[in-house]
Amino acid sequence: MQFDTLDLAVEENGIATLRLANDPVNAISQRMRHDLAEALDVLREDRVRVVIVMGTEEVFSVGADVALFEEAQGWTTTEFRANSRVLGRVFDGLETMEKPVLAAIDGTCVGGGLELALACDVRIAAPDATLGFPEHNIGLLPGLGGCSRFVHLVGPGRAKDMIFSEELIDGERAGEIGLVERVEDAPEVAARAYAESLLDRPPQALGLAKRVVNAARDTDTRSAGLLESLAQSTLLDTDDHREGIAAFREKRDPDFSGE
Repeated sequence: MQFDTLDLAVEENGIATLRLANDPVNAISQRMRHDLAEALDVLREDRVRVVIVMGTEEVFSVGADVALFEEAQGWTTTEFRANSRVLGRVFDGLETMEKPVLAAIDGTCVGGGLELALACDVRIAAPDATLGFPEHNIGLLPGLGGCSRFVHLVGPGRAKDMIFSEELIDGERAGEIGLVERVEDAPEVAARAYAESLLDRPPQALGLAKRVVNAARDTDTRSAGLLESLAQSTLLDTDDHREGIAAFREKRDPDFSGE
């Protein structure tokens, strides 16, 4: 598929790369919102095993286009919420799809750009990347995960402090506080190596592990534990589980099929 603001490629091995390509700063315009929504349908296809979301070396994304907020001055609350749901469904879709989604963060990653990264499973940032939430500059708050997802990573005190102060931090500091999971000099290279390593893992086990961990974050321990047990009972009856046991016994690498 061709997009105005994105470059999307799905390789034969199942790695999908979604590059934000809305010069000059990868602002999340109205067009990009709809491009992301259409790209999400492709990323959900069974042929996709792992997703890498990236920008450029200079900028991951500065978030929402200020011009969009100027246009929104003429919208009703209903219209604003309807437009917000387009992007919200993209973020929710990335977070809930049963496959790993990696964010390779170079350059500036703020506002809605950081909220996009928060919807991914693992964030890999350059040491000198810039991350934060400057929404108070225009009298708003991070409204699509910048509050709700952010707090789970860094805790309520840190989340409020960074949102209140509009502090921008580099990738090294982001790694120290748990905002990103890995800090690498070349995030895209590291993300690709990570993605390629995941191709050797059983797809169903990865997908269900993602769902269980998300459930453990979002609900009580007992409910999450029940889901964990049900997921395990499902995996016990897969071909990949049987292949894993056979490979262990035969002292060879497993060849997982996703079945």
